[in-house]
Amino acid sequence: MKYLRLENELCYDGGQIKPLWAFKQFRIKDSSLISWIGPMNIKSDNLIDYEDVGLEIKGDKLLHFIIEHFDSQPADMRLCYHRQRLFVMIIKDLLDEMGIKTQREGDDVYFKDELDEKQIKFRKLSVSIATCSISSMKIHFALNLISEGTPDDVDVAGLLECSSFSREDFLDLADMACQDYIDEIASIEMDITKTKVFN
Repeated sequence: MKYLRLENELCYDGGQIKPLWAFKQFRIKDSSLISWIGPMNIKSDNLIDYEDVGLEIKGDKLLHFIIEHFDSQPADMRLCYHRQRLFVMIIKDLLDEMGIKTQREGDDVYFKDELDEKQIKFRKLSVSIATCSISSMKIHFALNLISEGTPDDVDVAGLLECSSFSREDFLDLADMACQDYIDEIASIEMDITKTKVFN
């Protein structure tokens, strides 16, 4: 897999989840991960999750990831969702290592806001979707860096607001998460090649 971190901000509008975006924009001819910081405002015609129809999915500053796999033909929705969960668990582990207390529910990560000894509030840190085309599996995952610009009906946390870490720290997080994911996928492939199978 190839990894690219974009230096310039880019608004995620849902168009990036379409197949071959990495190739069309950056000439990447391989399975890939791309990360960047930027706003999010998903257009209604780019919504993938039927449960999101009619909802606002937006934010002023997020850390975005786009993953695309071509290694399963035809593309496999179940495998795509498994890989999405793997990436989410990698993100959660890294945040926990940074001292940011989180909880995962499915493909969502929540900030564990300990208001006092008895009261804990879980505030949403992430958005994510997985989907398939005929040729590839695609995953979008993003972490809120600030809570501004997010929907009023969702209790959101921003990583820059609930930690002492800087923007550069979260760029490092992006690099580590993507490398960990690449390593996990490569490790699985190696395990497949050395495992005895039965007829």
